[in-house]
Amino acid sequence: MKWDGISEFVYVAEFESFTKAASKLAISTAQVSRQVTALEKRLNTKLLYRTTRKVSLTEEGRVFYQHCRSILDGLDAAEQAVSNLQSKPQGRINLTAPVTYGEQQLLPLINDFMVQYSDIEVTAFLSNQKIDLIEGGYDLAIRIGKLSDSTMMANKLSHRTNFVCASPAYFEKYGRPKTLDELSQHSCLLGTLDYWHFKEADTERNIRVSGKIRYNSGYSLVDAALKGLGIVQLPDYYVQKHLATGRLMTVLDGYREQEEGIWAVYPHNRHLSPKIRLLVDYLADHLA
Repeated sequence: MKWDGISEFVYVAEFESFTKAASKLAISTAQVSRQVTALEKRLNTKLLYRTTRKVSLTEEGRVFYQHCRSILDGLDAAEQAVSNLQSKPQGRINLTAPVTYGEQQLLPLINDFMVQYSDIEVTAFLSNQKIDLIEGGYDLAIRIGKLSDSTMMANKLSHRTNFVCASPAYFEKYGRPKTLDELSQHSCLLGTLDYWHFKEADTERNIRVSGKIRYNSGYSLVDAALKGLGIVQLPDYYVQKHLATGRLMTVLDGYREQEEGIWAVYPHNRHLSPKIRLLVDYLADHLA
């Protein structure tokens, strides 16, 4: 009896929806509702606020959820531990990552990983939009920069650095900006944002820039910079090879912001399954 309604309650709390919880558990919405109502009656406590538009936890519900989530995590871990004694890591991993970083850095490593672990399947969805992992059914996400979602756990895999650079021909024709204010006198190659990130005297600064070109493609911005059309700010994996050959040159190095973290992110209060832990550790070893 003590287990009745626990799984239903936990998934309703996480999805904020009886319908989505029912879909996750492959049972009817009515059955989920009955189980949660019976659980509240047994506890003599209201766990959820219900309206026609939203489901949310009461204060008692939040406390009860934390304990129930831990119990279910422990049960999953126990079952997985027994399974691991009998078999190799196997099963599907669903992940999401930014488009360019995924194409250039991540997926080639995952291909190498799968050569070693042939019983693991991977589905990767590349998107520059921030995706809800629980709603999307993802096991983990690869994210870059500052993390703001406190409901997620994160392991740092590596880091990246943004460079401001242009071609020697551009600098010869228009000069090199020596201060952030001088950027307003130059043609800047824009991506999706109207500002660039810098650090000045231990203070982070966002400098608004302008120019005749705006692309949502890093590769196209690099090509424009190589052809002398302006100055660009891009992550290292776009420009490193061109900096090494001298086809691009950096500027404003004294204002370069700190390295941005690259993270493996997964839902809070979830124990990583062995196959996911294996992948996260592999990526950390090879991206560092």
